[in-house]
Amino acid sequence: MSQTDSPYTGRFAPSPTGPLHIGSLIGALASFLDARANGGRWLLRMENIDPPREIAGADQRILSTLRRHGLLWDGDVLEQSSRHVAYNTALTELLNSGHAFYCSCSRRQLRERGGLHQGECAAAVDPGDCAIRLRVPDVTVTANDRLQPPLSQNLQTEVGDFTLKRRDGHYAYQLAVVVDDAFQNISHVVRGSDLWISTPRQQYLQSMLKFPAVSYLHFPVIVGDDGHKLSKQTFAAAVDDSRACENLLLALRFLNQPLPPPAQATSPTKILGWAVDHWQLAALPRVMGQPQSAFYNN
Repeated sequence: MSQTDSPYTGRFAPSPTGPLHIGSLIGALASFLDARANGGRWLLRMENIDPPREIAGADQRILSTLRRHGLLWDGDVLEQSSRHVAYNTALTELLNSGHAFYCSCSRRQLRERGGLHQGECAAAVDPGDCAIRLRVPDVTVTANDRLQPPLSQNLQTEVGDFTLKRRDGHYAYQLAVVVDDAFQNISHVVRGSDLWISTPRQQYLQSMLKFPAVSYLHFPVIVGDDGHKLSKQTFAAAVDDSRACENLLLALRFLNQPLPPPAQATSPTKILGWAVDHWQLAALPRVMGQPQSAFYNN
């Protein structure tokens, strides 16, 4: 049974690979404001399906940062680490229908074949040492977005048969996100533009599993002056929770939203209340990346 029947249900889904940085706080704020401005629910999902990359205690620090910034979610946090049965059920359905298959191809073998898995495997299947991939046809999927222009992608020639379960036994992001969006009745996904390229394959997987379609909105990610996305992997600085009001105002400026007057900028609750009432989707920047210096120095 799904968790909510709300007509608008959004979500924020951080990975516990480190504390939130300003880019991830912007993502949380954008999805929160769009949900609340539309009278919807805002759910929190902890994407903890990749233990080798996770940092002990990061999940609790993320929750603390969200609370300190007034970004309070509805219901319980969904832990992806508790969802393995659901992922396996989806995999079994895809395997039984012939849409998924076992694959023992190595990265070297894929590089020798142009980098994409397209059709037959280059290696004999070893049941004890293999991944599970989705078999994609020669079909072009067009993903629509509430902010970005449509994105058309030929799954076979541009993506290839993509991974659903990794060779090391961990479930892949593409499978988990689709299964969990359906489970939580997510109707609207608001996330950074770095994930825009994944949308066609997620929509195709949704259709294979007969899940409802989702509305997407991809806003620009914050990048360093070198053009690379700020991330935990590039050691982006953690958000300073003691500066919650300043952080929220910076995030609103990045999203090109109107800023509250000084009297409404004295607490996270007041800032968020103002921002929900004055949320302007049309004002969001449409570029796919924006340097942090463009708004830190304003």
